[in-house]
Amino acid sequence: MPLPRQNCTAEDYWALPEGVRAELIDGELWDLASPSRIHQEIVLEVSVRLKNHIDSHGGSWKVYSAPFAVNLFADDTTFVEPDVSVVCDRDKLSDRGCEGAPDFVVEVVSPSNPEMDYISKLSLYREAGVREYWICDPQRKRVLAYRFDTEAVMDTYAFTRTVPAMVFPGFEVNFGEIVARR
Repeated sequence: MPLPRQNCTAEDYWALPEGVRAELIDGELWDLASPSRIHQEIVLEVSVRLKNHIDSHGGSWKVYSAPFAVNLFADDTTFVEPDVSVVCDRDKLSDRGCEGAPDFVVEVVSPSNPEMDYISKLSLYREAGVREYWICDPQRKRVLAYRFDTEAVMDTYAFTRTVPAMVFPGFEVNFGEIVARR
């Protein structure tokens, strides 16, 4: 992953050429690497399962997979592109993407910059008001599930175990099943 460009603004983010993906964090524009095949399979499978779960329960929440711009604090200072986002408050949705924190986020760890998901985004998502954040790490074959609704709780799940969602009761994913179908 290239070094970040510093002293950047929302204007720099929105001026990126079509097809160039980046995130704006603390005035730094971070280029995003192309995702691996397993990364894309996990994102697709989780997105489809979430949408099916929400639809089958009559929910009106929206599921988005990257690239999807999230103006995390709704103040044009921080733009991220979570791998999977669920937005329960439709008033946060605009033509640009999401204006504020999604309720549920899944990030699939990139081998080129794991610190971004494990440290930077963990802190940002918690501060912004994301209710639940899953860090899926295909290399370590584990998922860290952070629940921020009441008090910060983190559970670790091996890919062989089913990960239940707190935000969407009854929704769960066994990442081992996804990886086994490759």
